[in-house]
Amino acid sequence: MIRPGRNIAIKVPLHKWDDTVAFYRDRLGLTVTRELTASIGFDFNGFTLWLDRVPHQSQTDIWLELFSDDPGAALDHMQGPRRDELEPLDGVTGHWTSDPAGVVLLVRKPNEDEE
Repeated sequence: MIRPGRNIAIKVPLHKWDDTVAFYRDRLGLTVTRELTASIGFDFNGFTLWLDRVPHQSQTDIWLELFSDDPGAALDHMQGPRRDELEPLDGVTGHWTSDPAGVVLLVRKPNEDEE
């Protein structure tokens, strides 16, 4: 079974970072839930909308999270390419893939508190 996760990531090029953060924080008024060195998380109606600063990127990408109790089987079912080279999955059981349009998907096993 595959179901939506709780995280949405927008990979933002460095030259668009300040304006994009200001848009979500100041214009939309979303609540900041977490700030990291190169990321900021906003409450998005129970989901977390992450803006990730990516210096080497020239365009914006949307990355989505999916949950599955068996990420390998889910990846096989989706018939998507394995894209595990995209980012390390430290402490996460899952795989990176993409849909036919190129949207990056993280298919991962949820933690106990995410069930």
